[in-house]
Amino acid sequence: MLKQTLQQKLLQKLSPQQIQFIKLLQVPTVSLDARIKEELEENPALEDISLANMNDPVEEYPDKDPDEDSFSDEDQSAELDEFNVDDYLQTDDINDYGSGQYNGDDEEDRKEIPIAIQNSFFENLQQQLDLLALSDRDFLIGQQIIGSLDDDGYLRRPISSLIDDLAFSQNVIAEEQEVEDMLKIIQEFDPPGIGARSLQECLLIQLRKKDQESPVIKKAMAIVENYLDEFTKKHYDKLERALNINSDELKEIVNEILKLNPKPGDSGAVAGKQLHIIPDFHVTNSDGVLHLTLNARNAPELRVSRSYQEMFDHYDKAAQKDKKMKEAVQFVKQKLDSAKWFIDAIKQRQQTLLKTMNAIMNYQYEYFLTADERKLKPMILKDIADRIDMDISTVSRVANSKYVQTEFGTFLLKSFFSEAIQTDTGEEVSNKEVKKILEECISNENKRKPLADEKLTEILKEKGYTIARRTVAKYREAMGIPVARLRKQL
Repeated sequence: MLKQTLQQKLLQKLSPQQIQFIKLLQVPTVSLDARIKEELEENPALEDISLANMNDPVEEYPDKDPDEDSFSDEDQSAELDEFNVDDYLQTDDINDYGSGQYNGDDEEDRKEIPIAIQNSFFENLQQQLDLLALSDRDFLIGQQIIGSLDDDGYLRRPISSLIDDLAFSQNVIAEEQEVEDMLKIIQEFDPPGIGARSLQECLLIQLRKKDQESPVIKKAMAIVENYLDEFTKKHYDKLERALNINSDELKEIVNEILKLNPKPGDSGAVAGKQLHIIPDFHVTNSDGVLHLTLNARNAPELRVSRSYQEMFDHYDKAAQKDKKMKEAVQFVKQKLDSAKWFIDAIKQRQQTLLKTMNAIMNYQYEYFLTADERKLKPMILKDIADRIDMDISTVSRVANSKYVQTEFGTFLLKSFFSEAIQTDTGEEVSNKEVKKILEECISNENKRKPLADEKLTEILKEKGYTIARRTVAKYREAMGIPVARLRKQL
């Protein structure tokens, strides 16, 4: 038996405007232009003032008396003929709007990052394969091998799997020796070391392309072939005894091995991996007074289309409204509301960015004046959230994706946040200060006898920072510094 009940629930939900603001807040400056352009193309009721000023005539209504209403009867009918709402109501795809008025920025204002056009790693290998005089069968085997390489340039799939792939995809029944022979040919390609199945084979391929008469190369090959484990763990004393050489000779051999490329596949893609950062803020120092400015790209000149607003007023005041007219009113109102929400979200984004960065700058004022990391105060997200009376998640969204340009470099806002450490005197300092001292100690250490974590802990205690050895190890690893044994040099 069905039973009807009445229940009350209290739910907390984000409005569409709040969701739009949150999404925009996370967008970095480098991506904001694309996001605005996307909105302009999707919503014809939204206009970019800079583009509108370029396209608008000097006189907006040259044929009309300024005292007349914006829409006379003739103008209304002309406007209705010009704008057919059916074109929008009958299709979901309105992206063609951008192809008419928004054909691109003014050439003088376009400051796009030039993209280098170059062949990819796999294209370079394919070109080298094309230059060889091979049978169709060997060519297909070579193509299969090149296509099976990973981004580092290694062949990590077994030969048996390649044979199966050739049979299924190319209808080529290949023998294991045929694939091995073709692999050896590809291993002669540039960059050296390509097609190796292990780090050891990769290094040996590169060494075989060097002068085989050189004693240093011969001993380097012996180390890679027979003592690679001892070499990677820097057990130099064992290598000296095994090869019957002194430390100077070993140093020369080690330097030769260190010149080799352990990831030959990366060499062709280095240029494409450079990250271009556009700062969201600029902090300048004028005689001891800091000035904060927001990147102009964060403040686009947007407005609601006047023609759409007038069109809506005309539809809304119409004496008779049939179904088609109501659909037109609803459509235009939706576009107008969406444009207003987007403009409000952009303005709210600007205010939030400036408010958050201003609080961070004032909190770390001494650091921004001196660029001395020792001046960084302990600061967590809650400290800034309390100052600007906003949620911690809002501060986190700003700090995780925004950059500030100073006179001493460009930094991610997140880098200014750090935990507090208490000294012997009871003073709270930033853990960044401790990391800076650790970095200086390690950079000034004797590379033949690097400082162990225990010794680094003792040095910090002498300076008044009482922290555990495991904390020192944690900070060292966070800075990307290996353990003492791996920092040892000859």
